[in-house]
Amino acid sequence: MSALGGTDRDALEQVVGELRRGAVVVAGEVLMASAETVEAARYAALRHREKASLVLTARRAAVLKLRAYDGDIARLPLPDDPATAAALADPARDLDTPMKGPFETLREDHADIRALRVEASRLAVRVCKAARLLPAAIVVPLHERDVPTGLLQADPAALARALDAQTLTLERFSDARVPLALAEDSRVFGFRPSDGGPDHFAILVGDPPRGEPVLVRAHSECYTGDQLGSLKCDCGPQLRAALAQIAANGAGVLLYLAQEGRGIGMANKLRAYALQDQGFDTVDANHRLGFEDDERDFKVAALMLKSLGFQAVKVMTNNPRKTDAFERHGIRVAGRVPLAVGRTEQNDAYLATKAARSGHLL
Repeated sequence: MSALGGTDRDALEQVVGELRRGAVVVAGEVLMASAETVEAARYAALRHREKASLVLTARRAAVLKLRAYDGDIARLPLPDDPATAAALADPARDLDTPMKGPFETLREDHADIRALRVEASRLAVRVCKAARLLPAAIVVPLHERDVPTGLLQADPAALARALDAQTLTLERFSDARVPLALAEDSRVFGFRPSDGGPDHFAILVGDPPRGEPVLVRAHSECYTGDQLGSLKCDCGPQLRAALAQIAANGAGVLLYLAQEGRGIGMANKLRAYALQDQGFDTVDANHRLGFEDDERDFKVAALMLKSLGFQAVKVMTNNPRKTDAFERHGIRVAGRVPLAVGRTEQNDAYLATKAARSGHLL
């Protein structure tokens, strides 16, 4: 396939699609694949190329007792078989096979070569995250006249620009009156981000004055809690309590953000839940998967508020990071309103971890 045209986001979306289906792509001077999804025959072909490496995040490397010479990532020689690579990338069977290795992480002697390979490796992991896959990539340097034919080709700079999304904007594409059981005087607004990500929604209750701080809840979607009534988290009760409190206040906004699982996606959230069943808390579960404890970006929440005409808020949250994020993105925080609801026998340890390790005020 010829080099990608279109926007930077077009390039990223096509690469994400290829990785999710187990294919290999050409990104500048490297071949790139997902350690989670790459097909066996393609893995074997990559394995036989010179300098093929498996790239993990520093969080995952720490679990495996690997030295991360490159700061936020660790690179090691690509294992002989895909099962070993999968076991290194996926912590699902860590307790069944605790004695992995020993493995030696890579670092080139030549500074220029190292910089190029580290940059490409870091980009590959970021693309895997964007694909909502495990943050583990296969990266193989290409040599001149050694580029395989028939593979999707992408410009690494375009991928990086799309991932950085420094110029992210929102299009308000539609709105309609939607009476809710907990807030009858409600209107729902749809927002589409310019980075091509999923749509976000704002529920405007009543007609809040634009010149005063508005009561706001920034709620990240939680399919299991919001829709299935999961007892493992407090998300569903928080969603309903926030709507009820906004309605009782007479006016306010609930921002419903497409950031499932603190930004790691539904599939990886289920993996984190499985690790919690093995005895790891919510922070350690994310780290074992290779993620940070919270991968969300609340810039989009600030953009939604500005689009609706608000510049100051009273935030309904137990998480000080949210208030900091609003301030950082140009929304003045006039106060915080606690929202401590939904404690159950099943989520008591989860809430305790949020307080002790993530700074939530519970």
